[in-house]
Amino acid sequence: QTEEEILRGIREAKDESEYDNLSASAYLRAKEDYLMGINFSRLLSLKYGNDVASYLGTKYQSISVGRVMTCVLGMVVRREREIRSFVKTPFYRVIAGLSFNGRNFEGEWRAVKESRYFNSPLLYKENGFQKKEDAQKLIDELKAQNPLIPRVLKMERKKENKNAPLLYNLAELQNDCARFFKISPDETLKVVQELYEKKLVTYPRTDARVLSSAVAKEISKNLRGLQQYNICRGLADEILQGESWKKIGSTRYTNDKQITDHYAIIPTGQGLGNLRNLSELSAKVYETIVRRFLSIFYPSAVYQKVALVTEIGGEQFFSNFRVLVEEGYLKAMHYSFFRKKDEDEDGKKDEETTCDPAFLVALSQLKKGSELNLLGLSIKEGETSPPKRYTSGSMILAMENAGQLIEDEELREQIKGSGIGTSATRAEILKKLQANKYIALNKKTQVLTPTHLGEMIFDVVNNSIRSLLNPELTASWEKGLTYVAEGTITSGEYMEKLEGFIKRRTDAVLGSNSSYALRKLFDESAVFYKKQQKPQRRLTGGKKDGNM
Repeated sequence: QTEEEILRGIREAKDESEYDNLSASAYLRAKEDYLMGINFSRLLSLKYGNDVASYLGTKYQSISVGRVMTCVLGMVVRREREIRSFVKTPFYRVIAGLSFNGRNFEGEWRAVKESRYFNSPLLYKENGFQKKEDAQKLIDELKAQNPLIPRVLKMERKKENKNAPLLYNLAELQNDCARFFKISPDETLKVVQELYEKKLVTYPRTDARVLSSAVAKEISKNLRGLQQYNICRGLADEILQGESWKKIGSTRYTNDKQITDHYAIIPTGQGLGNLRNLSELSAKVYETIVRRFLSIFYPSAVYQKVALVTEIGGEQFFSNFRVLVEEGYLKAMHYSFFRKKDEDEDGKKDEETTCDPAFLVALSQLKKGSELNLLGLSIKEGETSPPKRYTSGSMILAMENAGQLIEDEELREQIKGSGIGTSATRAEILKKLQANKYIALNKKTQVLTPTHLGEMIFDVVNNSIRSLLNPELTASWEKGLTYVAEGTITSGEYMEKLEGFIKRRTDAVLGSNSSYALRKLFDESAVFYKKQQKPQRRLTGGKKDGNM
């Protein structure tokens, strides 16, 4: 942090007794992670380690589990299995080729209320048919009408404002670096730690995406420092000449309530002499942080949108256009390391067509009843897509936002601001899963996939201590830790519940035997791994004296 911030902290220091409950909560979190990890890892290794080893043809196999690590493994395996079980569904859309003022564009047919196919069982959705022949039948019905003249039925114009995104916390930065530079979260953390140690950026291990009010008051110092940063000097000059930086404390980018330990990652405006000693990658990451920071001082980007509905033979065809009319914050987002980045495409929906301002002006001349030229009617085949695999970056964000996976509203709210793991540990958790050979990381694409061993461990846990795979477990214990921090319950009460939970789960595993059920599950996943070794020994029947 800056010297001013450190001095302010000393001046406003609270009595340490005010942190007793918070300290107890942090200590209990460490005990919880340790007790769950050490007990359940030993338990499952002794109970089912030999079963896994026998199937893989290895001498022994430990089973390493943890409150957060196993939950992340569950997310990766479940996503992989969703992709495998996904059945692609083809559908067929009817497209009209249209022309106006010398410009060609498309209109997509939809079965709206006035359509002869409204609510028809032949439809896949309102904009497509299940079978190609039904789509062709619609085209034939339209072509049978003579003359077939497209007429404007409705046209709507509206402006859309898009604000600069919030500042970087570690998770957001790790996700963008995975997308931009194809580096792992652990590599991103190492780079930004280097930048921090060279006094170029603020503390990196933060979950906050906003400034504190104290920092907002002194933000001009950061901006003036960036006037010495050649790549963004013009932007810093322009911002300081304006008034927006003086009001940043009253915007959504400043919020003391959203900060627990540290505010967002921003450039300090100091240490710029160290830039010459940075690697190419570190320099790019620094620029990424700087541009995100500078963007918050610019106004919204403004898009003009036009929605056109064309009537052809009693059916309605829809066209959507989008053009950037005011660059706003996007002016700060032209990264030097991209050959060409069309910011106008940022946030564009699939059904929208990017057009130039001149054509938008021409479209504005249209009114209800205006005639267009019909170039033809055609069928476009599409198919549904399976969910995407996690990348290292998107997994970090998924961990941060794991509350979205929880159905219970109260539990979901409990980890809304923290997710599973912390900004300081999430990259290390992924690294440990790779070291254990439970997941694999494609270094070129940063895509995460489970290994066969990882799927086997998932099946073991799913058939013994299933709650370890779900974020609800973390949320429920985080709820208890919050009560300890607030002084609502004592450390003793929390430990009593924790020890009871571990004992009950341990007794349940010891009193059951899933070895033969697991064998079937191992077989089901084995077919997806080419290098799967054939089992060399029979299953042990769940002996309790397996190898660690």
